[in-house]
Amino acid sequence: MITDITLGQYIPGNSILHRLDPRTKILLTFAFIAVVFITENIIGYVLIGFLLALLIKMSGIPFKFILKSLKPIYFFVIFTALLNLFMTGGKYIVSFGIFHISREGIILAATMALRLIFLVAGTSLLTYTTSPIVLTDGIEALLKPLEKIKFPAHELAMMMTIALRFIPTIIEETDKIMKAQSARGADFDTGGLIKKAKAMIPLLIPLFISSFRRADELALAMECRGYHGGEGRTKLKELRFKKLDLTAFLVFTLLAALCIFVGKFNLFYI
Repeated sequence: MITDITLGQYIPGNSILHRLDPRTKILLTFAFIAVVFITENIIGYVLIGFLLALLIKMSGIPFKFILKSLKPIYFFVIFTALLNLFMTGGKYIVSFGIFHISREGIILAATMALRLIFLVAGTSLLTYTTSPIVLTDGIEALLKPLEKIKFPAHELAMMMTIALRFIPTIIEETDKIMKAQSARGADFDTGGLIKKAKAMIPLLIPLFISSFRRADELALAMECRGYHGGEGRTKLKELRFKKLDLTAFLVFTLLAALCIFVGKFNLFYI
């Protein structure tokens, strides 16, 4: 079901990852993405997998939620892996017709699939362990130095957080509309690609109308409460780095350096 998609959801908890400063989590998430792209062989990705598994264990997030976060990209992962498997040159191991499989193609297909999985799973931990309000404060604090050149840090952070916040709402709304349309005889599962695309029209129109109405209601509510951007606003809880954040930076730096170092060996090099 479409409601199984958990992108953008926050799961309350009291784990180490939940207690970290949002700026720490955002910076470490970007560092994790960088490590995934820098690593160049299978051994490095195995270490990244262990690192990700350790983070998931520390977060206290059930593994089934991580699997649900990967659900929207299953097709894309398989398609990318197959494309790299058959389109990569090198010494062919298997050949049938116009399709050829090489050792390099197998390694590249595996690493590209792992990259996509690690990226989605790693970034999902950020939203699972950080509430939308705290995430807004963290993004705004990181972008605050750019305000000196008239960059709208608060407004951008607010837009990003609202977008993340309403992903679960839109998913739930889509599921309700699909059930209502199915009760009226709509068929979203059978038929070819063109038939399925046509079946989506009765779904998209009410979804767009509902989304625009919700956006208008949100804008009206913010205006009634006197919201005029970040100018002059104060916070109930000021963000402060703690010893836990410093420890997280040091531990992650050591583990990331190990992954990059091992990932630069020529063994299974792409």
